[in-house]
Amino acid sequence: MNSNHLSRRRVLAGFGAVGTAALMSGCVTSTSGDKALSGGAVTLQSNLSSPQAKSAMRDLVAAYGKQGDATATLNTVASETFRTQLPTYLTSANPPDVYTWYPGSVADSYARKDLLLTLDDVWESPDLKKYSKALDSLCTASSGKKVFVPTTYYWWGMFYRKSHFAKWGVEPPKTWDDFLDLCDKLKSKGVAPIGLGAGGNTAWVASAWFDYLDIRVNGAAYHRDLLAGKHRFDDPQVRKVFDRWKEVLPYFDPNGTAIPFQDATTALLQGRTGMMLIGTFFADSAPKNALDDIDFFRFPVIDAKVPLAEEAPTDGYFASARTGREDGVKDFLRYLATAEAQEIYVKGSSGTAIPCHPDAKDSGTDLVKKGRAHVAEAAEITQFFNRDSSDALQPTADNAIIRFFAKPSSVDSVLREWQRDAEKIWGA
Repeated sequence: MNSNHLSRRRVLAGFGAVGTAALMSGCVTSTSGDKALSGGAVTLQSNLSSPQAKSAMRDLVAAYGKQGDATATLNTVASETFRTQLPTYLTSANPPDVYTWYPGSVADSYARKDLLLTLDDVWESPDLKKYSKALDSLCTASSGKKVFVPTTYYWWGMFYRKSHFAKWGVEPPKTWDDFLDLCDKLKSKGVAPIGLGAGGNTAWVASAWFDYLDIRVNGAAYHRDLLAGKHRFDDPQVRKVFDRWKEVLPYFDPNGTAIPFQDATTALLQGRTGMMLIGTFFADSAPKNALDDIDFFRFPVIDAKVPLAEEAPTDGYFASARTGREDGVKDFLRYLATAEAQEIYVKGSSGTAIPCHPDAKDSGTDLVKKGRAHVAEAAEITQFFNRDSSDALQPTADNAIIRFFAKPSSVDSVLREWQRDAEKIWGA
């Protein structure tokens, strides 16, 4: 199984993603490793900590508890802590039972180490039988076994506030030259054109810029092969990506690598920055009364000959192979796969996530309608840097990109070091 090779039609039929971020610390709280303790509440380790997303997860767990005698408990962990601690969770003697995370290559990397519970019988449920072939394939490990239950998807784009663009007298661009002109206009008005939010523990958001520039310059197929180690990060084709990036560096918020994306979201909403390349999960940190004013445009086309690709990540759940509550875990996952459960999450969060279940209703907002069309118009779909590679490769991108922002003239050495770091991951 490799989601990177799904056809456009198959991929568009079923992408899903729950949001991001979270709270608390990365402690392992479950006692599920004791096989004698087969009963009790299923423990859910979640990385969804922005206020609306966390509230939605609480609603979801509460609704499951009302279904019958089975219950689940929720532990929320900051997203970056969650990512770095996930291997520890899964290999601990007493791991949490169920986890919010990603399908595709990320889940497969854990499945190959026999850390994930096989879910073939879960996928025999009436609800999951309705899911698209794309999602079926995306959730199947290279072993041929199902290891993931997808629930929602979302998209990335250049987000802005409609009222701010109207006030500034600017319009969304379509081409790269239009985009540079927009940046010039915003800068002339004293506005930092582009927010980033790659500081704190959210350096990973900058990878979206690398992803989009690469799929616009070199195409999605090259991008996937690069992340799979079939090309080098110091390849001349990658250098072209950074040459384009240099053209827009003067327009980034000077604080972009110093503040996390949550603070960058605030700057965007307050009009201190003009736009931001981000996933719709950022709206979970936005006030509800601002959602109607949020809009987006697709990352500008650079080369019209390159097939149009967009980032549309899928999220959901996998479970520990070491759980002592296998029956309870599978029951909980079957519930999470239902239209009811996904509608509860969508309603409780910002409403920008789109459910995977074909019978589940999305929020129906203009933004979501536009997002669906945005994904449907793409010739190809990618997910995100670590999702198309691995969690282990993500820090190599974080280090390289932050170094590039700090010293753009050193791009050649940055790329050489990135390749050396990546080879260590690929060779592990």
